[in-house]
Amino acid sequence: MNWFLLFLVAGAALAAGRIWFQVRKLRQQRDDDWDARLVERLRRSGIDPFKPMELDFFLAMPSETLAREAAEELSREGFVVDVKPVPDSTDHPFSVHAMKAMNLSTAGVREVSTRLKGIAQARGGRYDGWAPGRSPAA
Repeated sequence: MNWFLLFLVAGAALAAGRIWFQVRKLRQQRDDDWDARLVERLRRSGIDPFKPMELDFFLAMPSETLAREAAEELSREGFVVDVKPVPDSTDHPFSVHAMKAMNLSTAGVREVSTRLKGIAQARGGRYDGWAPGRSPAA
């Protein structure tokens, strides 16, 4: 009886672990799919993926000091950055808007998104995604 109980507990632990990993994988896939879908939609609309395009990235930050730190770091990495207050938000009252001209590729956008998530999270902020800029870069 003890062996049966041991196998039952081990099987339940393995099943719970597998479920947890699958849920985690689905969450990551959903985030990545958003980037891929937006890139694909922009390409279908006629944007040339081989020409650099201005992309806008957004971070929500908990304080002006932390927002300026993130903006300074992004500026050193080649982004054009501005910081603005967001009076309607109580938990993240400052927005960092970072612009960069780059080729429109899913891998490139994902790489930048991952980098910006890290910058925001390290300062208690949140990465809010990206959008196409006003016009293609020259």
